[in-house]
Amino acid sequence: MRSDSIKLGLDKAPARSLLRAGGLKDEDFEKPFIGIANSWNEIVPGHIHLNEIAAAVREGIVEAGGYPFTFGVPAVCDGIAMGHEGMRYSLISREVISDCCEVMVQGHALDGWVGITNCDKVTPGMLMAAGRMNVPAIMITGGAMEVGKDGDNNLDLQSLFEALGEHSAGKVDEAYVKNIECKACPGRGSCSGLFTANTMACLTETMGLSLPGCGTTLATDPEKLRIAKESGRRIVELALKGVRPRDIVGPASLRNAVRVDMAIGGSTNTALHIPAISKDFGCNIGLEDFDSISREVPHITSIRPSGPYSIGDLDSAGGIPAVMKRLSGMLEDALTVSGRSVKEIAESAKVLDGNIIRPLDDPYHEHGGIAVLKGNLAPMGSVVKQAAVSPAMMRFSGKAKVFDGEAAATEAILSGAIVPGDVVIIRYEGPKGAPGMPEMLSPTSLIIGRGLGDSVALITDGRFSGASRGGAIGHVSPEAYEGGPIAAVRDGDIVDIDIPGRSLNIRLSDAEIKRRIAKAAPPEREITGVQMKYRKLVTNGANGAYLE
Repeated sequence: MRSDSIKLGLDKAPARSLLRAGGLKDEDFEKPFIGIANSWNEIVPGHIHLNEIAAAVREGIVEAGGYPFTFGVPAVCDGIAMGHEGMRYSLISREVISDCCEVMVQGHALDGWVGITNCDKVTPGMLMAAGRMNVPAIMITGGAMEVGKDGDNNLDLQSLFEALGEHSAGKVDEAYVKNIECKACPGRGSCSGLFTANTMACLTETMGLSLPGCGTTLATDPEKLRIAKESGRRIVELALKGVRPRDIVGPASLRNAVRVDMAIGGSTNTALHIPAISKDFGCNIGLEDFDSISREVPHITSIRPSGPYSIGDLDSAGGIPAVMKRLSGMLEDALTVSGRSVKEIAESAKVLDGNIIRPLDDPYHEHGGIAVLKGNLAPMGSVVKQAAVSPAMMRFSGKAKVFDGEAAATEAILSGAIVPGDVVIIRYEGPKGAPGMPEMLSPTSLIIGRGLGDSVALITDGRFSGASRGGAIGHVSPEAYEGGPIAAVRDGDIVDIDIPGRSLNIRLSDAEIKRRIAKAAPPEREITGVQMKYRKLVTNGANGAYLE
């Protein structure tokens, strides 16, 4: 066992003495040492209950003959961080979380570890660490919250952001917004739609690093604790057998994750996270894979923000195993931490609601949830959640209104300066430029709330929340800060968007774009230590904002 290097032999007496201070006895030094990376905190609603899950994981580890050690990792709530300086730290936290896990697992020679995670950057950060270290690992995601209720209407965080847009347009009063505020997020769990946290939970299950059913089981469901306890048992078995993450996750597993992502209409942030995760697993899944798979796999669910259903509905319909059953002919076989293969899980699953998880020959949309657009405005690519775009915006041309930052764009939308036919350009918000590539849920939701969802597009080198919908195109690469063509756009330029044709262009010659870029200057922003390090190391959105 790896932990023998800190517990066996006379020369390890100092390490054993320190471990005894934590409560270990002679017999404990014969057991596998299992870490529990717990992202519990009292700020993020998706994490407030994770200590209960950690306790169940500990029970499973002890029952299986292991010795558990719990340690903490940070988590940022994107909804709370949205629209202020805090959002610049959200994507940065993915690398911090990954490093925290690596430092604790490797620094203490643990034999295996369990990642207890839930929200947007925690899950991908832990997955990256799993691939990088290749120490036996299993993930358990904390689950989505129940949907909010206002009479017969379902609510979630997206409802509130769009209510603010309605308020700014004079459609609703402050009391209406307060009512939604008090009902949209009823308790523990990640936000109830197919936003980034829940998308990544589903894809973690798909790629085989969490147990079947884990990705969609709600935070309030007692089944979550059963899965947690079983995860504790399984990690001891994986450690004893030497089954490591790279034995489970490879190119086939990651392509399966993209297929499920396309089928369920997941968050555009997966186009950042899956490429970054793939690099730490020693392979390379990029935007070209998302684009090709999107053309092959239809969109067979309709979950918020692209439809009326919630994660709880998907779970009731059979969850990710049922989605995999629909896609079984497209999936590549691979191992999973459950001991069963992907194909075995798919074959034994049942689709319990054929409208929530439709057959391939009767999809909600012919193509997958995400499309990759390229052109002279995004030579390396950009990403749009096409499953959440209205038919009127699938092909669109309009006049640019350019903003060097999200705050100025938000102010313009609120003031009524954005009108039908506009293409809002928000730049210098990429991984390097912001730095930290903040999400843009506020401006996209304000556009929807003001009734402009069918007549205004938004393009940015930043990114979007999984809750964003409409003609919102992000991850434009190269970003403005590194001299990408988005830095050349001026007010009044005509932008052409063709989502079916996978193109994003500005009506300028290459020579004019080059001339304007030479004169462009990024806005000056005071940045802190972690932001400075991030800016120096990070790549652009097309490369998953991976640190090199």
